[in-house]
Amino acid sequence: MTSSNTSESTVHPYTREMAMVHRVFRRESRLLAELVQGVRRGDSARALVLAEHWRLYSEGLHTHHTGEDELLWPVLLPQLHLAAEQVLAMEAQHRELDEGIAVVQGLMDRWQPEVRPDVRDELVEALRKHHQQLCSHLDEEEREVMPLVALHVTEQQWRAVGERGLAETPRNRLMIALGAILEDSPADERREFLARLPFPARLLWRVVGQRQYRREIRRVRGEDAAGRAV
Repeated sequence: MTSSNTSESTVHPYTREMAMVHRVFRRESRLLAELVQGVRRGDSARALVLAEHWRLYSEGLHTHHTGEDELLWPVLLPQLHLAAEQVLAMEAQHRELDEGIAVVQGLMDRWQPEVRPDVRDELVEALRKHHQQLCSHLDEEEREVMPLVALHVTEQQWRAVGERGLAETPRNRLMIALGAILEDSPADERREFLARLPFPARLLWRVVGQRQYRREIRRVRGEDAAGRAV
């Protein structure tokens, strides 16, 4: 999710938003391994909840990376010379991540119906590997590529990436997506991010969104997680 009422005087894209979105994927990929590890043998209801959470997470990550591959890198690459190899490396890492995600999905499909401990252990290992691979990719992107984006991508081009991601998010998941972005953000970052959203979105977040997000994380993470929501 990204804001749509950025000041026209802004010269460079609001790349801080990218770091906030990346924080979501780092957190959720780590938690998925931990949560799957804790599922008891035969608890198919709990396994179904986590399998659905994985599906939504992986779809969100795919949408995020596709937006970069199709909208961000093509406008960035013509502006670069020797630095182009850093962007090309991002595309290659996206493909590698897709391969790991396919491995996790196959194991998730095997594990969820019967919830066998041996398959669970394989799945947890694949989830941990995915988390490590993803974090390495995101660290490199933020360190090497986001400064290039800030220099060479216009605000309009940047906004198009966020608007595509927003359009591909189901309407009933918009507040969940917002809550996920705000959850681990420092207070000043949350205020700034919310201030950049249209007023109706801010109002919806205050009225129903926060409660909706608390219910979601309680369902996925368990009763003890409710206090962590923003």
